[in-house]
Parts: sequence; C-alpha cells; structure tokens
Amino acid sequence: MALNIRELSKKLAHIRMKVEVRNVFVLCKAHEPGLVENTKEVAEWLLGLDGRRYNVYVEETLQNDPSFDAAGILSRNPSAAGRLRYWTNALCAERPMTFDIVLALGGDGTVLYVSYLFQRIVPPVLCFALGSLGFLTKFDFATHRAILTRAFSDGITVALRLRFEATVMRSQPRAEGKGKLWKDGCRDARGRERDLIEELIGEESDDHHTHAPDGTHNILNEVVLDRGPNPTMSTIEVFGDNEHFTTVQADGICIATPTGSTAYNLAAGGSLCHPDNPVILLTAICAHTLSFRPIILPDTIVMRVGVPYDARTGSWASFDGRDRVELRPGDYVTISASRFPFPSVLPMDRKNEDWIDSISRTLNWNSRQRQKAFKK
Repeated sequence: MALNIRELSKKLAHIRMKVEVRNVFVLCKAHEPGLVENTKEVAEWLLGLDGRRYNVYVEETLQNDPSFDAAGILSRNPSAAGRLRYWTNALCAERPMTFDIVLALGGDGTVLYVSYLFQRIVPPVLCFALGSLGFLTKFDFATHRAILTRAFSDGITVALRLRFEATVMRSQPRAEGKGKLWKDGCRDARGRERDLIEELIGEESDDHHTHAPDGTHNILNEVVLDRGPNPTMSTIEVFGDNEHFTTVQADGICIATPTGSTAYNLAAGGSLCHPDNPVILLTAICAHTLSFRPIILPDTIVMRVGVPYDARTGSWASFDGRDRVELRPGDYVTISASRFPFPSVLPMDRKNEDWIDSISRTLNWNSRQRQKAFKK
C-alpha cells in the first residue's frame, strides 16, 4: 500500500490536474480577527466572480461573527444567498467529498488542522502563508486572486505527503478459565509477570485478546510519547514489524513523518528530511544515554511503541499535538503509513527548490560568512 501511494505521488508531481471547482472550503483561525478579515475578503471575491457559481464554505462560528459580517456580504451581493455556506467538524468527517479544494489561510498549524478535520479522504489543499514559519504554506496571500484564478482555470499540481495511521491499543485483562479474570492485570494465568515483548512478538503474539483498539488517528507531523506530568522519565519499548528494536529510557520519543522532520523532530535533535522521502524518523527526547542516535526507517515498516508492564510510570501519547491520551503499563501505539495521504498543492514555477528555500529562509540552514579567498 505504501509503495502504491509512493508511485502515485511521483506521477502526480509531474502532471497538471484540471479540477472542476465548485465547492470551496476556506479555513482560518476563527479567533484571530485579522485572519477572519482575510477569510471575508476571499469569500466575498469568490462569491462575486462573474459567470462563476462557487459555493464557499466557511467555519460555522463565523456565521454570527461581526468581523466576518455574513449579513453584509449577502446584502452587497444578493446572488450569494444559498452559496455562502458553513462547515462543521461532522460535515468534514462524514462527507469530505463535498469539497473540491481547501484554502488554508494561516501558518503551518492551520494546515495541521486541515489534516485533523479530514481524517480519511483529504481534498487538495492550497495553503496561503499568513503565519510565522511557512514550511507547509507555499503561497503568498497578497497575490491570492491571481493564484486562485490560475489554479482554477489552468489546473494544479499536487504532492501526496505521507501521513501516519496511529492506533492506540489497550491492554486487556484476560480470562483464566470460564469468565474468571486474572486478579492482577499485570500477571498471567500462572501468576507470572506479563511481558509486553512476549505479547507482541513472542510466544503469546498469536493471542488476539491481549489488547484491543481504542481510537485511530491520521497524522501529518508526528506521534509523540512522553512522560507527561510524571516527574520521572518514561520507559518505552520500540518494535518494528516483528522485531524488538530497543528499550528507550527518556523523556519520550518522537516518531515523525518527513513533513514533520522540521517540527518536534527537529527540536529533539532529529534529522532534516525532504518531504518526498518515504521514511519514518525515530528520535528520542532527552534520552538518558549517550549512545541513542536518531534513526531513519523505511515507511513500509509497521512500528509499535508501548509502555512495558514493569514501567514505574505510564506515558502520554499525542497526535500532531492533539487528542492527548494516557498510556498505562501494557498499552501501546501502532504506527504505519496511512492509506489517506495529504494532497498539498505545489507552486507551479518553483516546486523543485521550494523545500530548500523554506529551511534556508526559516531556519537559516547552513548560514555563515563565506571564507575569504587567498590573495594573489
């Protein structure tokens, strides 16, 4: 599946797709008045285009927002009645195919929110830079009318960015006999201590009743396991496919996509990685050892990271910084390439050098004074 998505992404990056746009989804941070004004400007322009009958969806909270002034938009353009519409989280989850394109106005956090809203199928996402970084926001809002006119008439080129599918697996007390549960959730039927390694890749791995799923998340940046409010470091077991990689004793670990390499992964000392690379980045957060180095794994691996039964404390998992949940001893998270990648619209004229430009501009990558030449 990961290989098929990779091949499709290569093909799409070299062709221009003509998208028949009718329903436009516009996203901004609704609590920031400046961005609401930008949303109003885009919506009113799209609704007022001659000969075009676009339906524009904005967040439901803007319906009565004085900064957006929905009533004023309709009074100035009566033809917009019925075409200015409002989206909810439920609509995004249940009917993602309603929208032909997403316009994200803001920073990288706004783009991550798009990924959060569309957990399965994601419409093509065109991102306008109105934030502080801009690894994911590729277009200048000052020229948004020209950009959108060209995109809607000439077509778009997209890159399918890898997302991870992460599922929380909860340790389950199992029956010793008919309906009789173990007295201790950390002991087996013979009174022995339960072992997470044995349950995942050992002689007990065929028993499908040791764990049960408790929620799945499709993420664009990273899955993080950390110690949360616990005063002591976490102990985390790391597995790849059917192999136990290592036991990490640290503040936590970060499992990042190539897109997320410039986020938490970077802050934790991980590698920078071009988003076209089909890899998984594994980085420890403040490991209590001098020898743990960040590693890069192929995206075909299914990773599992969990809390051993004999850990002193549990850990906490977060998914793109959201939906934070506690992992108790015996719980783990399985992480693999998602079936639903993130289609990001590329700039037409500078798509090849765009990523290098972004890390040079925002991180001052390899910035130093040039060495003077020898004098002749």
